[in-house]
This record gives sequence, structure tokens and C-alpha cells, in this order.
Amino acid sequence: METRRKLFIETYGCQMNFSDSQIVGSIMTDNNFETTNNIAEADLIFVNTCSIRDNAEKRVRARLQEYKRYKKLKPGLIIGVLGCMAERLKSQLMEEEKMVDVIVGPDAYRDLPRLLELAEGGQKAINVILSADETYADINPVRLDSNGVSAFISIMRGCENFCSYCVVPFTRGKERSRDPETIVNEAIDLFNTGYREVTLLGQNVNSYKSDDGTGFARLIERVALINPKLRVRFATSHPKDLSEELLKIMAAYPNICRSIHLPVQSGSDRMLKLMNRKYDRQWYMGRIEAIRSILPGCALSTDIITGFSSESEQDHQDTLGLMKWAAYDYAFMFKYSERPGTIAEKKYKDDISEEVKSQRLKEIIDLQQELSYRSNLADVGKTFEVLIESFSKKSGKELSGRTSQNKVVVFPKQDFKPGDYAEVKITACTSATLRGEAVIKPLNLL
Repeated sequence: METRRKLFIETYGCQMNFSDSQIVGSIMTDNNFETTNNIAEADLIFVNTCSIRDNAEKRVRARLQEYKRYKKLKPGLIIGVLGCMAERLKSQLMEEEKMVDVIVGPDAYRDLPRLLELAEGGQKAINVILSADETYADINPVRLDSNGVSAFISIMRGCENFCSYCVVPFTRGKERSRDPETIVNEAIDLFNTGYREVTLLGQNVNSYKSDDGTGFARLIERVALINPKLRVRFATSHPKDLSEELLKIMAAYPNICRSIHLPVQSGSDRMLKLMNRKYDRQWYMGRIEAIRSILPGCALSTDIITGFSSESEQDHQDTLGLMKWAAYDYAFMFKYSERPGTIAEKKYKDDISEEVKSQRLKEIIDLQQELSYRSNLADVGKTFEVLIESFSKKSGKELSGRTSQNKVVVFPKQDFKPGDYAEVKITACTSATLRGEAVIKPLNLL
């Protein structure tokens, strides 16, 4: 029997990248490789990259330098760069990073076996061609580093929103949606193998539309109907496309989680226009009001960029004011990082100093920590259904799971295990975590 070679995959960036790494793992498993968590034993190293911010690319470059020592220890080792950074930098990466043998864009993963053969023959191998129809719908992903409870399902690829600061449309290409049957079947398979939560992924899931006309609201309903014990989440929603039809379907199915990630980026109309976000402050607030009305108790998270081109102190205050009004449960907050090739890089100056960006980001983070703490404090004394994902990182005597609102809860394990649902009464909190005790329901003796 032929010995299977070892593949080590390291992933940076968004949930879509982690989903893509699972697709790559499946393709390579079908070509006589097996995945490993031990980089020292790898015959093939892939780093799946992100280009959304400059800091992410710097981290990858630093990691590539660390790979040099593995190449020296094992001369036959093949190193590949995958994903958005591979697509964006292409031949530049091959020229600068001499130890890199293979460069593959997000739409070319099926070509990996051929590219690997070229690399093993001493050639540099590259394929970064973007596809108008590739969705990898027929590939059953290898669930790398899985907890066996929660899984991602990629339902569409690409983006056509062209936000002025964003490189994604240039690295991932045009929008295309998977056939709904393949998505539903993947979710059924996951449930039947013990998974109890799926997250439907896309750069903008709300714009999902299959060839048969199925939209996102009907798709998520079909997934929710698989079994009431299968939780369903989704990410990410663009505010311009968040429909009331989707909110009403969410309200009709308790297993569609009460949590919506709705990136705002800025609370200033002027900034939103420069960012080409295709909505204004009032429209965005209207979407939140619809969520509050149709889905009371739904958690809300967001993305915020500070220090975008020409951002004034008033623009910054507008963002802080919107944060207070929305009372976000949590947020992902960043300093603006100009990306080469974007609309903003071509049209606007990156003219806010690092000092001002850092100060404004600190104010945003400080405010969000206060908002998150208030949100969690309001949950103390309440009881939530928690899907248990793992043991607590701090103690094997405690379990960690999440509520429908996507809040992390830590509690004594008793007789529960990962994959179980537990009713947990919240007794204390920090800005990041809820703590509680499982409520043991009395037996019905009647």
C-alpha cells in the first residue's frame, strides 16, 4: 500500500478562507495526501492567505520566512501560497519569496494536483485565473480542526459590491451561487454525522440566488427544516440586501439563530458615500429597527473602519453616536489600511495619520467594550439554551458553548458533553463571556 504524504495547511483571514482550506484538504486527500497538525512532518505546506488588510499580508510574509528552516531540513518540501494574497500579488510573490513553489488563487484549487507535479519536477507553478462559475459544490470538505459540533458551508463565492476600500472583488471575482440541493445535502450529511450547527457563508449571503431562482431566505428555510436540533447561522449580510422576508423566516424558525452580523463600517453619510457602501445612515438604522421589530432579542454585531480617507472628527463622532444608538453586542473594529488596486487607492488619499487612527480606534474599542458589557449584564439572571462546543480552555471541569445570540457561555460540565444542548442560567459576566449554571429540569413523573 502506497504511503500517503503529509499536508500541513495554515489559514489566515476570514471564515471563507477556513472553508476554502477544507476544500483544499479534500482535493489533496483524493490525491494521496493526508492532513497533519505537525508542520515538522509535512511534505507539503500550504498557507491560505488574506489580503483584506496590510497587517494580514505582513503576517503571512513573516511566516513564509519561518518556513525556510523547514525547507533546509527537508529539501523535497513543497511550499504553496493560496488564496487572496496569491491572487493579488501573483508573480511578485514568486520573485520575492524564493522558497515558494506553488501559487494558487481561490478559483484554481482543482488544479492543485497538476501544479504540484510541476513543482515536484523543479518548475515554479502558478494559477490565479478567476472563474465565473466555480463554486466547488461537488467537493465534500475535509473538516480541519473541527470540534465536531459546528461547521461552515460555503454557499456562494465572489463579490460585486466594489466597496471602495475593499480588495475582495479583485481577488475573488464575480458573485456566483451554489445549487441549493448541494447545500441542503451537505447540511444533512453534517447533521447525520453529529454536527449540530452550520454557518452559511458568503461575502454577501443576502445576494445568494441560484439558477432555479431560489433566494437566500428560501435557502435558509430549507436548511432549517432539516431538523429542529440543527442550528443555522449565516455571515455576512450587506445592509442594502437584508430583506424583511429573511427576517420573517428567521422569526418562524427557532433554530435559525437570533444573531445578525450587519457591517456598518461608518456612521457618517459622507464616509459611507466615499466607501461606496450603497446605503446611508438612515437606511441602515431602518434595517436595525426592522430587526428589533420582527426579531426581538436578536443580537447584533458589526464591522467598523476608522481613519478612512479624509475622515473628520465629526465623521468619527457620527460613528460613535451610531454605535451608542445601535447598542451592538460585539464588533470587529479596524484602522483603515489602504489596499493596492482598490478604488480608494486610485481615487482618495490615505491622509489620516497613524496617531489619529490609533486614537479613534481606541475610543471605538473602549465604547464597544462598554456596550458589550452592558449587553451581557442584561443577560444575568436569564436562562438560555446553549449548544455545547467544547471544554473550557481554562478548565476541563467546565464546558463552553454559545447561545442562539452567539454569546459564549462557560459553565460546570456536570453530565453534559460537546454536542449537547443545555439550559443554562446566567449568573455572571465579563464584556466577552457569560458564566452560568446548567438548569437540571425535574423528571415528569406523571
